[in-house]
Amino acid sequence: MSTVSDPGISAANLPEVPLTVEGASVLHQIVRIRWAQWRSETPERRSAVIDEATGLLSGVESVDGGWTAMYSLLGHKGDLLFVHFRRSFEDLGNAEFQLARTALWDYMEPAYSYLSVVELGLYESTGKVYRGLAEEGIEPHSAEWNAKIEETLQRQRTAMAPRLYPDIPEGKFICFYPMNRRRGEHKNWYQLPMPERARQMQEHGMVGRRYAGSVKQIISGSIGFDDWEWGVDLFADDPLVFKKLIYEMRFDEVSAVYAEFGTFFVGVRRRATDLAELLQVG
Repeated sequence: MSTVSDPGISAANLPEVPLTVEGASVLHQIVRIRWAQWRSETPERRSAVIDEATGLLSGVESVDGGWTAMYSLLGHKGDLLFVHFRRSFEDLGNAEFQLARTALWDYMEPAYSYLSVVELGLYESTGKVYRGLAEEGIEPHSAEWNAKIEETLQRQRTAMAPRLYPDIPEGKFICFYPMNRRRGEHKNWYQLPMPERARQMQEHGMVGRRYAGSVKQIISGSIGFDDWEWGVDLFADDPLVFKKLIYEMRFDEVSAVYAEFGTFFVGVRRRATDLAELLQVG
């Protein structure tokens, strides 16, 4: 077995990729309502469509291993946002097709979607774990190394299960947006040493912790799944909290220098039983 003094397992040659643990599979679906087509239907037809969709959505607000929540969006980007949390991508696909098979979907026009998995980054502990394995003389990426890493990840999955598979947050409002870490010509997050990335992420996290009592945050990873690297969901009863939290975080080094943000979507939580009111026409 190699010793810790070997160049192959020196601190400079330890992996740069932080450990992560993953949980629920997540799909955001944003749709526009075809209002002209909807208004052209008879009251009886509209009532039947609403009843069918209400029954479906009521049944999936809580399911084994996940949930579906509906939000009415503010602004021109869409009318409704459906957020699905499930145990697997297969279950997400089933949820997507289950909704698509309803008559209501005939009056919906997809506007945007986002696929991701709940992700918790282990920046604070990754360096410690890697150094500990190196001190034991375990070669990075060897079978023994991989087994030890998996033991660590399994402990973290067990300890963090409520965060990896969260219940639907009770906040009245949602703010969803995708984001990247910059890979530009002059500033590239992925070329920073891991200890520096860990330092910046720790400072970034301290801001979020100050808002723990007023906002619920769920981070999901989407590298290899969608066009951005992460999706961020914020839930709160006061939408001004979104502005204050995100604005304060803009002053963190990790955001000010390395963050790139996609489109922001803000909506109001609606229960399945609210469909009739939302879709009411004169």
